[in-house]
Amino acid sequence: MRPDTPAENVDHTAEAARLERTAGLYPEDAEHLLLQAAAHRELAGDRPGATALYDRLLSSGEPLENPHLVRALKASNLWEYDHEAEARAIIEGVRTAAPRHPAPWVIVAESLESHDELQAAEETFTEGLRLLVGDTTEPPQSTHPLLYGRHRVRRMLGAPHDEWDALADTVHSSSISLDELHDPKRIWTLGSDNPAELKAEITRLRAELGAYREALSRPFPVAILHWPAGELAELVAMYPSLGAEYPSHGEHLATIEASLRELSASGTGNLGIVTGTVPSYEAFAASEGTSPGDVSLLPQYATTLAARGRAVAWPPERGDGCWCGSGAVYEGCHGAG
Repeated sequence: MRPDTPAENVDHTAEAARLERTAGLYPEDAEHLLLQAAAHRELAGDRPGATALYDRLLSSGEPLENPHLVRALKASNLWEYDHEAEARAIIEGVRTAAPRHPAPWVIVAESLESHDELQAAEETFTEGLRLLVGDTTEPPQSTHPLLYGRHRVRRMLGAPHDEWDALADTVHSSSISLDELHDPKRIWTLGSDNPAELKAEITRLRAELGAYREALSRPFPVAILHWPAGELAELVAMYPSLGAEYPSHGEHLATIEASLRELSASGTGNLGIVTGTVPSYEAFAASEGTSPGDVSLLPQYATTLAARGRAVAWPPERGDGCWCGSGAVYEGCHGAG
């Protein structure tokens, strides 16, 4: 599926089948591809088919990058077609395992929330935040959904604001405050005869819709291709026509950072970096029936790697290592400019 394809124009069953075939071609990327396929199965109403894909991953015998996320998604899906007891057992298992990634916490908490288990949802969001955020005042971007979800559930419970609710307000960037977006009384406004109330609700809905569209409009990052020093030297030696594109490794790294900053400044979100290898690139060129020396193939290769889940988000979180592989913290390396 192209990243700009409107959701209503997607044949979810066909897209799931395509992703499953792609997973067969690239087993090293099967986890990412099959999770996408399972999502399409769910959207197509084929929830047993989605469960089969989650089970396929969990029983494959291959180590998974995020097994807790797979289990969380399976539980959420099971609960939607009357397998509540099994879903609850899996959710409890995920919580007990205390994963170090926010996504499983968000999935299981939102599953509880959607079935009106608000107290359990609040406790789950809180457990995830206690583990992943703690006392920091600058939570990683990846943990923001935990903060927002907890804020939303606590508003529905009528709980007073605490420090994490205040932190959620701080990191929230929309023009509409979280208190407004999460106001339980908003649904009453939809039946109002007051034009001012209806107009205010439309504004809030547009703000929410804009955030959802931004998140969903691009299922994989806009990615820049990165070559490690050894791979780049081998690439240029084998395909001299690419020499003009890559005068030196240092210039290549500088160009990546500059390009990403330019894209970010222009308002492009969801940016990332994919790392290439010569064998992978040659295989891609062969699949396209094109010479690896063709410069125009490079961005296509980058997009394909991103679609296969190979992109690393840019910029790195504060304190993380630089994307270039130097071992230095990003802020002291390519993030210093």
